Amino acid sequence: MIRRTLLAALASLGLAGAAEAQNLRIGLREDPDILDPTLARTFVGRIVFAALCDKLFDINEKLEIVPQLATGHVWEDPKTLRITLREGVRFHDGEPMDAEAVRYSLNRHLTLQGSFRRSEIGIAEAIEVVDPLTIRIRLREASAPFLSQLTDRAGMIVSPKAAEAAGRNFGNAPVCAGPYRLVERVAQDRIVVERFPGYWDAGRIQIQRITYLPIPDNTVRLANLQSGALEMVQTIEPDDAKSLQRNSRLKVVSYDELGYQSIALNIGNGPRANTALARDPRIRAAFELAIDRQAVNQVVYEGTYTPTAQPVPPENPYHAPGFVPEARDVARARALLREAGVTGPVPVEMTVPNNPDLRQAAEVIQAMVQEAGFALKLNAMEFASSLQSANRGDFETYLTAWSGRVDPDGNTWTFLHSQGGQNDGKYSNPEVDRLLDQARAETDVAARRALYAKVFEIALRRDRSRIYLWHRKNIVAHTARLSGFVPIADGLIRPQGLRLN
Repeated sequence: MIRRTLLAALASLGLAGAAEAQNLRIGLREDPDILDPTLARTFVGRIVFAALCDKLFDINEKLEIVPQLATGHVWEDPKTLRITLREGVRFHDGEPMDAEAVRYSLNRHLTLQGSFRRSEIGIAEAIEVVDPLTIRIRLREASAPFLSQLTDRAGMIVSPKAAEAAGRNFGNAPVCAGPYRLVERVAQDRIVVERFPGYWDAGRIQIQRITYLPIPDNTVRLANLQSGALEMVQTIEPDDAKSLQRNSRLKVVSYDELGYQSIALNIGNGPRANTALARDPRIRAAFELAIDRQAVNQVVYEGTYTPTAQPVPPENPYHAPGFVPEARDVARARALLREAGVTGPVPVEMTVPNNPDLRQAAEVIQAMVQEAGFALKLNAMEFASSLQSANRGDFETYLTAWSGRVDPDGNTWTFLHSQGGQNDGKYSNPEVDRLLDQARAETDVAARRALYAKVFEIALRRDRSRIYLWHRKNIVAHTARLSGFVPIADGLIRPQGLRLN
């Protein structure tokens, strides 16, 4: 960590005057995984993609879906979506961003081995080029959330020429149609992007270069911001916000996010699912009943976050108001373990991303579940590596977060459906699958909310397939010299409009 601080400080000394004003240095919580929108999973990667890869649509601060590479859309019927595209858009390699490129990119999301986008837009059965600036997408059935999926990585359009040339190495040198192009990436150290002069909305891009610096340690990240070695940090912890707010050279912006913190449970993914916890929902129920969400929130986050038992935040119209966390009940947890035939401490391993606040939260949970009869071992890992381990089933439980999506399908289907791309624990229940598929096709808000409530009762309360802990806040801090940052609940740092004075 000392080396990281020195590197950032030396970087700041190497810039001066007007040149410094053209370089925005952003501290990230982790190092992103692969920079390929089809294969990527990390939230911090989405922050970098906001500079590299424009999407067909985006969301604004009111959580409305707005055009980006698209100019508009029309539902020709409930299963047929027509999208019109911007004229004159170019990829970083100079190739045109047209309907054929959109067709190629969507099909790549659907067919590339290992794609995490397939479960997001897999309902698409045909993508047709109508003319150079019009694409038609035919769905197998009506889908309420489909358009919202195109506001994130599933809607990112890549250069067909570059993608074909690079194959599965495309993430090493992604070529998209965003405001910046990739210059350099040094794993665990920095990602550097430079302003793309051919960007279609170039008038809104004022900063010449952005350097993303992964700094997992909150204290080091904060010290770099306070010293001027960073102009912005992606996130700070709630207990740091008050001290920063007293610093006139800095600004702190706090706002609700769309996602959640949870514990994924390996129920059926490979040999590591051969545990008592995986085999018996009573043991999983005991584990959850031993956790006091509000106490963890108070100890680690000063009570800033909102405890939850479901993936849909309270502000969302699809939130199930009656599905709330159960109170901690150690006696009932012990009784469930006896009922399951457990005679000694239940060994459980929890994978934890290697940053201080999550390690602390895991340590509090470790002490809580010990009282109920669990011997919880913590396994701290670098975040991108932990995602890879989870995907291949090399975990028992996993303390992980999801940044959230504007439509509830993006917080549920991919994690709870048996075919979900991020269902790392391989939970499978045909009734839950049916309800999630039905919710995708339902357009009435009340009816859809009721379907999600049924999903939660079965998948979370009866089957105990996953443990949702709390909804977080995005807390961003930056130099007062930076203007134009627009806080949006997805937590992304969009470069459009940013300016360093």
